[in-house]
Amino acid sequence: MDAHYTFEIDRSRALVRITMSGLFTLADIDGFLRDRREAHAALGCAPNRHLTLNDLRGMKIQHQEVVTAFREMLAAPEYRSRRLAFVAGPTLAKSQLMRALSGRDAQCFEDVASAERWLFA
Repeated sequence: MDAHYTFEIDRSRALVRITMSGLFTLADIDGFLRDRREAHAALGCAPNRHLTLNDLRGMKIQHQEVVTAFREMLAAPEYRSRRLAFVAGPTLAKSQLMRALSGRDAQCFEDVASAERWLFA
């Protein structure tokens, strides 16, 4: 399954909703980074004042170099969210996510409603 992602912006709540699925390549991550830059610019809030909800339930197990690239992406200080919530099923992909998050203040949930409650608390 090829990589697929979408960005949805809710300016009134300074929220970026991301949905990701499939198997990513390094080229897919390059495209994701470009589109993330555009999404953050469209938010209209100060840097690092936004919230992020990332739904990964459709993600496949990723190659190690892709996990490393995701870890580097999550560490970029200019795109850090005020709060970062992930929705992920109980799969090995969730284990990969937790490794990629090392050191980040983020939470992982099994459903969108729980993630939203935490984000907006």
